[in-house]
Amino acid sequence: MRLLAVTALAALLPGTVLAQSLEGTGVKLEGLDKITARTFAFEAPLNQPVSFGYLQIVARACVATPEEAAPESTAFLEVTEAKPGEQPVRVFTGWMFASSPSASAMEHPVYDIWVVACTGVAGQEEDDGESSNVVPPPPKPGTEDFERSRDEQQPLDDQQQPLD
Repeated sequence: MRLLAVTALAALLPGTVLAQSLEGTGVKLEGLDKITARTFAFEAPLNQPVSFGYLQIVARACVATPEEAAPESTAFLEVTEAKPGEQPVRVFTGWMFASSPSASAMEHPVYDIWVVACTGVAGQEEDDGESSNVVPPPPKPGTEDFERSRDEQQPLDDQQQPLD
């Protein structure tokens, strides 16, 4: 199954041969909370669920091209919406491309998620410059952490108020 998926991915990436594909151990993702208009950078290790708001994200594979080839990172994601008191609903299953997020976008009224890069790719250096900018995803609404984060938000001063 995994070989079939990587073979299919190699066929989609121009100039990529199966032997040139490098598998990562995780995925760097970014998410947008459309309600608060805030973006969050976070990582998802392969086959381990990561929460982003009400969403549970499981990265099943991440394939990158070598540094000398055209840069591309592609991840296979399973995204489930799990609201309290409701049955979980799968909202996305498929490949997402870092270079073209709209080619296979997740349709959701509150959240957007996109792939930034693969992590743990053999032979590629990790970019430590971005790790200081990583902001953890927001806590799930209705939890104690969510209520605490709402209490800690600072009101905007006069210069930061949006224009009407």
